[in-house]
Amino acid sequence: MFHATMRSAIDDARTLAQLDSLSRTIWQAHATETVTDAEAQGLAEALHTRRSAIREAVVPVGIPLGRVTLFPPKRLQRAPERSVAIERRRRLACSGPMPPALASRFTQGQLAVLRIVGDEMARNGACGLCIDAIAARAGVCRRLAQAAIRLAEGDGLLTIQERRHQGRKSDPNVVRIISREWLQWLRRGGRSVAPALLGSIGCKSVRPTDRGDPQRQVVDAEALKGCRKAAVDLDGPVSTRIRAGGGAR
Repeated sequence: MFHATMRSAIDDARTLAQLDSLSRTIWQAHATETVTDAEAQGLAEALHTRRSAIREAVVPVGIPLGRVTLFPPKRLQRAPERSVAIERRRRLACSGPMPPALASRFTQGQLAVLRIVGDEMARNGACGLCIDAIAARAGVCRRLAQAAIRLAEGDGLLTIQERRHQGRKSDPNVVRIISREWLQWLRRGGRSVAPALLGSIGCKSVRPTDRGDPQRQVVDAEALKGCRKAAVDLDGPVSTRIRAGGGAR
């Protein structure tokens, strides 16, 4: 009698709470030997089957079918014109975003991403752009931008500060460059010191003491020479001076 009643109650249950209550009743009856082991086991299997059916029928409120999050789906980022994005990527990679010794570790797309990070670091002291904005400016995809920044972090060139917020959308990560060589490169504006080390090639070296206009120095030298010649002429005979001036014959 009890077994038939429990079986009927399990079939009529509509919520998981009702099934939990029936499960407690069944095992209490089993403890008092109201039902046998075989009957309790059969009721437990029926409970499990009914519980699985109820869970499959439950649909979360506010979440569309087939999705497990309330946030809108991410849109695949694509450049409007692929040729323009490729040209921007190449231009940024060839603009000298970092010293050659460091740049040799990265690909062209990664160098374009690091150029955007370096520009933000030079302008604001840190890069607080979201990964989508960095990728769009560099002309690469989102995954490549993430990989480039993580690779630079692994090489000890920069740090990533995460700004997570529980229960709501997190803020973009803050990227800071810590490489002294890279920071010195940014302070110089991306100029290499190689020409200075190789010496002057194809141009005349100027000494620190050579100041002023070279043409002015030539004029001053001619004037000084003329004054000295006049002084020498003053030491000569009077007739020579007059004859030189055109007043005597």
